[in-house]
Amino acid sequence: MSRLSIIPKLKRRKILEAIASGRRMDGRGLEDYREVTVRRGVVEKAEGSAEARIGDTWVIAGVKIEIGEPFEDTPDEGILVCSADFAPVASPTFEPGPPDEASIELARVVDRGIRSSDALGLKDLCLIPGKKVYVVYIDLCILNHAGNLLDAASLAAVAALMGAEKPVYEVKRGELQPTGEVEPLKLRRLPIAVSMAKIGDSIVVDPTVDEAEVMDTRITVTVDEEGNVCAVQKSGPQGLSVEEIWKAIEIAVNKAPMLRERLEAAL
Repeated sequence: MSRLSIIPKLKRRKILEAIASGRRMDGRGLEDYREVTVRRGVVEKAEGSAEARIGDTWVIAGVKIEIGEPFEDTPDEGILVCSADFAPVASPTFEPGPPDEASIELARVVDRGIRSSDALGLKDLCLIPGKKVYVVYIDLCILNHAGNLLDAASLAAVAALMGAEKPVYEVKRGELQPTGEVEPLKLRRLPIAVSMAKIGDSIVVDPTVDEAEVMDTRITVTVDEEGNVCAVQKSGPQGLSVEEIWKAIEIAVNKAPMLRERLEAAL
C-alpha cells in the first residue's frame, strides 16, 4: 500500500507545510512530545508490568522471570528475551499472524537499549555459572498505534523492570533451593529512547502516524542518566548527515530527563 493511498495528497502537503513553518498539525513544536504517562502494576500475574501512553499510543509490558541454562558463550550471564505483539485492534494496518518486520524491529530496539546500557546487569543474574541463571522475558503488547511505538514500548519495558521481583534461591551442594522469598530486580541504569523523524529539512520529535508516513527517515537514540548514548537505530530510505545525527543525539539528551521523570513518577 503506497503512502498516498493512506494519506491523501492534500493532507500530506499540509503536514509538510506545517513542519516547514515550525509548527505541526497538532499544534506542537518540532521538538515537543505529546502527553506522556506511565503506570505500573497493570498485569496482576506478571512479575512486573507497566503501561506507557504517548498521546493515543498505548503499550503494555509484562515481565516474567524463570530459571534456565545460560548460553555457552556467556556462562556467567543471565538471559534477556524481548518480544512484541501487535493487537489487530491497535491499527487498521495490523493483521494477526506470526511476528512481522515491525514487531521484530520494535523488540530488537527495546532489547538493545536495555542490553547496551547494562541496565539489568546480566552477570548479576547468574546463580550457578554454566548451569543456572535467571531468564528475564519482556513481552510487549501494542494496544493502540498512534505513532512513535518505539519510545512508548521502551518506557513500558523499563517501567515494568523497575517494579519486577525475582524469586530468591540458595545454592546448596551445587543445586538451587527456593527460599519462598522474592526480591526486587535491580536496575543499574534507566535507558530512555527518543525517536525522531527527518521530514524535509526538519528533525521532528515523537512523530505521529501521519508524520511517519511522510518522513524521509527515522532515528531512535537511547541514552542513560549521564547522557551516554547506549544505542542508535535508524530506519527509512534516506540517510542522515553527520550534523543531523549529532543534532538528534543532542535532542535525545535534552528530552530524556522529562521521560525519566515520568518513569520515576510511576513508582
